[in-house]
Amino acid sequence: MDTKPSKTDLHLPELSIKGFRGIADISIPRLGRVTLIAGKNGVGKTTLLDAVRIYAARGYPELMNVLQSREELTASSDEDGDAMLVPDFEALFYGRNPSSDSFISIGPANHTKRLNIRVSPNLQQNLSFLEDFSAGDEPLFAIECQDKTQVISMRSFLHSSRFRNRGLRPTESELPPPIRCESSGPSIIDNTSMARFWDNVALTDYETQAVQALRLIYGGEVVRVAMVGDEERRAFHRRRALVKIEGQDHPVPLKSLGDGATRLFGVALALANSQDGFFVIDEAENGIHHSVQPDFWKMVIKTAHENNVQVLATTHSWDCVTGFAQAAINLEEVDGVLIRLERNDDGIRVVEYSEEELQVAAKQGIEVR
Repeated sequence: MDTKPSKTDLHLPELSIKGFRGIADISIPRLGRVTLIAGKNGVGKTTLLDAVRIYAARGYPELMNVLQSREELTASSDEDGDAMLVPDFEALFYGRNPSSDSFISIGPANHTKRLNIRVSPNLQQNLSFLEDFSAGDEPLFAIECQDKTQVISMRSFLHSSRFRNRGLRPTESELPPPIRCESSGPSIIDNTSMARFWDNVALTDYETQAVQALRLIYGGEVVRVAMVGDEERRAFHRRRALVKIEGQDHPVPLKSLGDGATRLFGVALALANSQDGFFVIDEAENGIHHSVQPDFWKMVIKTAHENNVQVLATTHSWDCVTGFAQAAINLEEVDGVLIRLERNDDGIRVVEYSEEELQVAAKQGIEVR
């Protein structure tokens, strides 16, 4: 029988986050191949997933993606002086008002492998390739990872054609390459992402796994799936997924089968596209019936193990927790970890549950959310 993967096999065997959004300082001593994160609204679960995405991307451009998805915008102006809204990068820092000594740190316990983002107001004086561009009073930010640094301005430089034409190039050395990271939730997958994922797995074993995910709901009635349409065409002609159902003459749209089917299919595709990287799932319970949760997590845990994917997911749902617990206990060769985040006077407290505690909680209905 396979043994549990070593902690060294994971990109993040543990996780430390400092100074990021609503998290002043949090340390999670152990992450698994699949880690489920429970906790009340506003405790920081989604922020934790955002931090992992930024770590995997080595900062830019995921910094901007996170702010745009949260509609964190501030007033600025373009080169012609016209008003415009731009991402408010100050909102990334704890307290939302960074000073010259503010910094964000995300990564494992090993300090040399963490991603750091610092406010660096004097960097322009030391960088020759910025000499012909005035940043005014707007600070530069240094992204540091593994003894390498990249410097960007989050407002003027991002929206300056002169700087953009320079390709946002690093100052002296390239940052380490990004780690693949796909995400899902809290809403269902959009057709553009679905088509991208599908094209990467079509006619492979991963295509079969995605179809099997649909069978968790519809059993053997699902025969096959195909993506049809043209991404370049308008509205009703764009690419979408069709499903062949046993006994029906014509395929039906995947989305006509409901959010649960679409969510399962999207997760299976995203997992297949996350090989050797991360996959983060926000509100993993959405659209999935409680009776399907154990099989859903079995699929996630097994695929993560086979594809060398590290999965972090959040939930509010007791059904999701118990389904995860049952799957993690039954799949002894894979390390599944459940943690709960709690806010207290000292910040955020991390509570980890062992597999034995998971088993007792699942059997006796003990509240662990």
